[in-house]
Parts: sequence; C-alpha cells; structure tokens
Amino acid sequence: MIDRTDLSLTDLAERLRALPPSLGPVRLVAVDGHAGSGKTTFAARLAAALGDAPVLHTDDLASHAALFDWQGRLVDEVLEPLGRGAVAHYAVYDWRKRHFAEQRALPPAPVVIIEGVGAGRRVVRPYLACLLWMELAEGDSWCRGQRRDGPEMSAFWAGWLPAERAHFAADPSRPHADALVLQPATRAEGYRVRPGPGGTI
Repeated sequence: MIDRTDLSLTDLAERLRALPPSLGPVRLVAVDGHAGSGKTTFAARLAAALGDAPVLHTDDLASHAALFDWQGRLVDEVLEPLGRGAVAHYAVYDWRKRHFAEQRALPPAPVVIIEGVGAGRRVVRPYLACLLWMELAEGDSWCRGQRRDGPEMSAFWAGWLPAERAHFAADPSRPHADALVLQPATRAEGYRVRPGPGGTI
C-alpha cells in the first residue's frame, strides 16, 4: 500500500512485482494521463526499473479513424492471449502512412505495461494490477505535447483536443488511479509517486 511518503521508481517497481497477477500470469500495469503528460517516457523508465518489462503503446492500436475506439482490438488481440499465458500479436498503426503495418509480439511477462491516453479506461480496469496516472493538468500537458510535435501536427491536435476531452468526460481514469505520478522538477530529482484516489498498491 502506498502511504503518504513518496515512492522512488525503484520502490514502485518492487511494489508492482509483489502484486498478485491480474491477467493470467501477468501483472498488467496501465500508465494513463493527458496527451503530452510524459506517459511514454515514464513507462520506458519504469520498464527499465522492472528489468525491461514489455510495453504496449495505445498509439499503436489507435488510428486516425479511431482515436479512442481501439478497446475491441486490445481485448481480442492482446488481453485474451496474455490471459491464457500466450504471446499476443497485434498490428501496429503507421501514423505517417495511415495504415496498419507491422505485426508486433507481446510476451506474457511477469509485468506488462500499457501506456497511452485511455490506457486505464473502464473496459481495461478489470484486467489491471495497478493504474498509474500522470499528474499533470490537461492544459500543461497539451501545451507540452504541441511543443513536442511542432506546427506540422497542428491539424491533428485540433481534432485531438476535443476527442480527448470527450473521452475523459465519458470514461475518466484518474478517479480510479492507484497512484499518481508527479513530474520531476529537474532531471536529477526523478519522479515521485503518491497515493491515488482509487486505492492501493
């Protein structure tokens, strides 16, 4: 259980390893938050702390035509095989060429991370061992994301912002988060992890 003392990334990894499996042999951990909140970077660092745990990016499942309507593919292609202890295989969307391209494999490792906007959505939560929320306000996240992507992605962001707002209005993740991940003030400081509104790890 997370108490009011901040956890380091190493401490968090140890807590996650100690959780009971939530999906067959897998402890499925979601990293959710607003676009631009640092989910991908944090998930990569958490995966490293876990000994190179596999990471599934929801951007690989989504597409221009279905920004948030990817839960069916997630359940059928990823969650069901992992729940059987089998390797999952799923098609990865190419955002530049606008079609699904390569197939990717995801093994049923002791801990598997799923990261992306909506990773902690309602349909996924029953399969999760832990839901982590990147604690950065939507305005700050979106500004950072748009700076990262540059002006060539401005048309995409114009469509994304109302879509994300509508998604979280209908299916909010933060109220169910087991822990909140606070951004480091400096690169040297590192992340801080605090209790979330939804529970314990």
